[in-house]
Amino acid sequence: MAYTLGSGADGQTRSVGPQHCITRVEMSVTATNLLDRDVASKSDPFCVLFHEVDGNWVELGRTETAVNNLNPVFGVKFQVDYHFEEIQKLRFAMFDEDKCATQLYEHDFLGEFICTLGVIVSNKKLHRPLILANGKPAGKGSIMITAQELSDNRIITLTLSGRKLDKKDFFGKSDPYLEFHKQGEDGKWMLVHRTEVIKNTLDPAWKSFTVPLISLCNGDVDRNIKVLCYDYDNDGGHDFIGEFQTTVTKMSEAQNSVELPFPALLSSLLSPTHTHIFRDLPSFLILILLVFHFFSCDSLFSPQVEFDCINPKKQKKKKNYKNSGFIIVKSCKITRDYTFLDYILGGCQLMFTVGIDFTASNGNPREPSSLHYINPLGSNEYLAAILAVGQIIQDYDTDKMFPALGFGAQLPPDWKVSHEFAINFNPTNPFCSGVEGIAQAYSACLPHIRFYGPTNFSPIINHVARFAAQALQQEKAAQYFTLLIITDGVISDMDETRDAIVQASKLPMSIIIIGVGNADFAAMEFLDGDASVLRSSAGEEAVRDIVQFVPFRDFRNAPKETLAKSVLAELPQQVTQYFKQRNVPPINPAPE
Repeated sequence: MAYTLGSGADGQTRSVGPQHCITRVEMSVTATNLLDRDVASKSDPFCVLFHEVDGNWVELGRTETAVNNLNPVFGVKFQVDYHFEEIQKLRFAMFDEDKCATQLYEHDFLGEFICTLGVIVSNKKLHRPLILANGKPAGKGSIMITAQELSDNRIITLTLSGRKLDKKDFFGKSDPYLEFHKQGEDGKWMLVHRTEVIKNTLDPAWKSFTVPLISLCNGDVDRNIKVLCYDYDNDGGHDFIGEFQTTVTKMSEAQNSVELPFPALLSSLLSPTHTHIFRDLPSFLILILLVFHFFSCDSLFSPQVEFDCINPKKQKKKKNYKNSGFIIVKSCKITRDYTFLDYILGGCQLMFTVGIDFTASNGNPREPSSLHYINPLGSNEYLAAILAVGQIIQDYDTDKMFPALGFGAQLPPDWKVSHEFAINFNPTNPFCSGVEGIAQAYSACLPHIRFYGPTNFSPIINHVARFAAQALQQEKAAQYFTLLIITDGVISDMDETRDAIVQASKLPMSIIIIGVGNADFAAMEFLDGDASVLRSSAGEEAVRDIVQFVPFRDFRNAPKETLAKSVLAELPQQVTQYFKQRNVPPINPAPE
């Protein structure tokens, strides 16, 4: 998770929240029962990784050669940038090394396996048979791919205070703040974080702050960090108070620091645990100790770390100079900031549901002017939207069985309007096998329903929310639900839809809305909470933004993958945001 520096109200730069970033995945490869192509010995296999670029396979890397080994465990790892919103096809090809060969095709081919990176990370450990060029199995040969995220997702939370800092203001005290710098490879110091300003005090207590450990020290807890203390001036001419250098290792000595207030300390001292220490001390000495604690910034029993704040110029000029005050690390905690891949690799499944608009405004599906008309190429905007989003999300559900629902149509035999029907006409089992199964069920149902209305979203949203609520009861990061609604027009039940979305924002659930056709989609933009917080009809605010809307017309002339990138870009953040808000870790987190 990346963090950037932003400006505060006082013009200062400080770290802000997580931004979109690329995650790097490392893959380890082993193989078993490879074909034996050598006559006098066994095969000498190596693995080549390709990725698909514009329909062509481009080599990314090769492992070492495992000499005379049909069950190799390769030491060389493959590293790939991971993008959730893209289909990243990979090809793992095994070859038997021929020392005389100069071209890859001159080595004996032992089999290959093709899949997407999404399939690999959603399985964590993927074991599959190897296939020959003719499509037949490569004997009993198989490949195992193990994936892990390479990012350092540790974060550090620091609580600091100052004591007896130098007075810099003529008519007052000082307005101190701190800057944290790390040393770059060129030896120069780079700003990482700036605290808030504490006005008119020589004994400041700054708010706790959190930064990624990799930002503070490149993930190296023994790397030097420089902390500078300044007195803030409105004209920008901030006065230097002092500085010190430290490391995360040193600051971590304050990891369990909790400064006890006077009543808590008194209660602690009088507890059976400590009475044996003080039973032989005179009462006046105990009182002195308590008073000393009350008026001191340091706790007697809490491990805090204190640093001299040094002004080098003053230190050179004054022989009796000691310091310009003290900076105290009251608490230093290192924890993990779980990423989207942490949850996926840990076993979280993305449960995908499609909701399709069959209202009369779409037009007669037999007419070419209809949005549901399937052209001679076998497509329309509804199918294009289903495939664009579904082909990516399906990799994150192991059984690949997806409910597909319709709304706004009259159904046989009594032709009653339904806003929550299975498009395969099996209400007890609305699941379709894969995205292709959804497309087939959609095409098959068109001749058997009557387009009607109105355009009600709330029944389908509430339908998926019921399943998300059941997953919520598990209190673990096992399932997250994604509802794709494809529609052509204005929502009829806006108040009910707002209410449903606000309630769904409390659940492990996101909603993607794709608007097809050329209608006015202003209401859809309203539901997408990017501009402002969505409220229910009663005024209740959504806990988080779970709706992403895009009009399909913006992507008609763009590459097909562009639509998926746009609508899925926010989903990883929504998944992690939900589980973090509820303090739910991944089911099987990677070891520290």
